[in-house]
Amino acid sequence: MSLTAGIVGLPNVGKSTLFNAITKKNILAANYPFATIDPNVGVVTVPDKRLEFLNNLYLPKSLVPTTYEFTDIAGLVKGASSGEGLGNKFLSHIREVDAIVEVVRCFDDKNIIHVENDVNPVRDIEIINAELALADLEVCEKRLNNIGKKAEMTKDKELLKEKEVLEKIREGLNQSLPIRRIGLSDDEKKLVKAFNFLTLKPIIYMANVSEESLLEDNNAYVDMVRGYASSEEASVITVCAKMESELAELSDEDKMEFLKDVGIEESGLDKLIYATYDLLGLATFFTAGSDECRAWTFKKGMKAPECAGLIHSDIERGFIRAEVMSYDDLERYGDEKAVKEAGRTRLEGKEYEMQDGDIVYFRFNV
Repeated sequence: MSLTAGIVGLPNVGKSTLFNAITKKNILAANYPFATIDPNVGVVTVPDKRLEFLNNLYLPKSLVPTTYEFTDIAGLVKGASSGEGLGNKFLSHIREVDAIVEVVRCFDDKNIIHVENDVNPVRDIEIINAELALADLEVCEKRLNNIGKKAEMTKDKELLKEKEVLEKIREGLNQSLPIRRIGLSDDEKKLVKAFNFLTLKPIIYMANVSEESLLEDNNAYVDMVRGYASSEEASVITVCAKMESELAELSDEDKMEFLKDVGIEESGLDKLIYATYDLLGLATFFTAGSDECRAWTFKKGMKAPECAGLIHSDIERGFIRAEVMSYDDLERYGDEKAVKEAGRTRLEGKEYEMQDGDIVYFRFNV
């Protein structure tokens, strides 16, 4: 399942430095606007200690963690919705992601230019969010112009419902509300899904701070971001992009040792990965054996045949049942045989909703 989170922000907020650290890719990071001209895509491994346990138990030939994509998108400036800076090119890239990670500068450094000349995180957030809202409003108005009269004349129920939802969206956007805060029902969201509205996408704010501020956990700029994010029930992750970039060069063992020495439980990037994973409503099931132990990403609420289809479409089509045990039970009892003897292995049918941590063997015929 391919899912993406887009990293956005004004120029020179630390966005590309953060992306470098996340994906350990050496892309261009420079102290001037538009250093990142095209979106850079990096595949991110989701840290999961359960996979380590399975690896030690089964000693498989291959170990495959679950992954998803982070896309670094060129810096946005005021007026992008009307073509300023990289304008519509930026907006077309961001329409393709599933969630938005908005990097906000929360540090002072006179050596790093700020496109607005001073540090004000709430203003920066509002610049980006306003541009996204204006772009959504343009899409909304265009569609309403196309279907408005036709819906009234034909009395087509589907068109009338779509028109009603779009008018609701237009009213909210005109009041500076992102679509995610308008309160659309699931059915209303389905009606407008094809438009890929930017402000309907779930969002996380990532406050980029100095190393000193991160260790002290005391930053007035971050408090401003948290205050703003609380109005839309969004998460705020505090990170020092510079430190994360340095951590990315270390081995996992050295990284853990460094974090322990400075008194931090987990890196900002690990927090971000977990937070975006949760934000997108994702979970993990496993397939395990001597050939391969593998983690699979699925959307919470997906049923067993759909999850089987993530492995191969033939398995979904020929699905018979799923043999399931939970990771917790396997860890508790020590091996598959003991789990079965304890009566904790079960057979599930087509209506079974997969759970995070399920270890599955799918039975099917082609």
